[in-house]
Amino acid sequence: MAVRTCVVSMVAADSEGPKDSGVRMFRREPSIPLRGSAAALCNNLSVLQLPVRNLTHFGVVHGPSAQLLSAAPEGVPLAQRQLHAKEGAGVSPPLITQVHWCVLPFRVLLVLTSHRGIQVYESDGSVMVYWHALDSGDASPGTWSGRVLVFDIPAKGPNIVLSEELAAHPTSITDIASEPAQGQDCMADMVTADDSGLLCVWQSGPEFKLSTRIPGFGVPCTSVQLWQGTVAAGYGNGQVRLYEASTGILHVQINAHARAISALDLAPEVGKLLSAAEDTFVHIWKLSRSPESGHIEVEHCHGECVSDTQVCGARFCDPSGSSFAVTGYDLAEILRFSSV
Repeated sequence: MAVRTCVVSMVAADSEGPKDSGVRMFRREPSIPLRGSAAALCNNLSVLQLPVRNLTHFGVVHGPSAQLLSAAPEGVPLAQRQLHAKEGAGVSPPLITQVHWCVLPFRVLLVLTSHRGIQVYESDGSVMVYWHALDSGDASPGTWSGRVLVFDIPAKGPNIVLSEELAAHPTSITDIASEPAQGQDCMADMVTADDSGLLCVWQSGPEFKLSTRIPGFGVPCTSVQLWQGTVAAGYGNGQVRLYEASTGILHVQINAHARAISALDLAPEVGKLLSAAEDTFVHIWKLSRSPESGHIEVEHCHGECVSDTQVCGARFCDPSGSSFAVTGYDLAEILRFSSV
């Protein structure tokens, strides 16, 4: 099957970037101040919207701590909390590698990962309900096992249990994404990515089943998303690739950025894909399926340059993709944008 390639010109960080239609789709909103810069980690921003309370939660990693902020629509911070990595064994202070809200059908949990273990909190970070220590003897220094840990989560309470370990990756895991199963055949529930660029697509059930392996091509996959049976993967060479999850067939290749992708996100209600990279740019793409062929088609919608900033995190702030937020290394604020 032929691969369609969507090309956006590679540009230097100080250039104007790809041209839009001339109509700006998003405008800058007041920023949210941070106590310190976001760490230079890929996917270093997590967002949880609470429509009932008209609030948005933001989570950012900074060294051995994670900053949690709640903000009203106008961007005014209403509450801040700092969470620290549990010490565990060892003499050096542990560094947090990710903060992320896991939205389950019956519960929302906040998860911190570090070199020492996994900390699970209630959604506001007020109470730690589970701690899972990682055995540093599992791998040599600087090398991680590539295992994916699966936990059973109760509707409430701390009785979280490690139920399964998935061993399909030869190198360290870089990102995980999931979506509800598509119909009775359960097309794809989860995709995992690793430092070699390998993607694994899984079906959930009493036990997880590996359904598709999508080989890498010598470049790390830094961020991954899953939408309607399509895997969107961002790579260290600035490319975004769209694969059919059930077959692993590459449908679209986008030369989206001049430097490594640092974050991808999806607005599932409208099929918008956000890509951010170390080249200071954030792009928004519209995904759709051709009525004739059923193949994924891509349209570039918006480009935003965050001048002189190494972007390390970017997320939509709502399911319709009408607003997004950006973090950067050595940037002590969360930048916010909303549709015009």
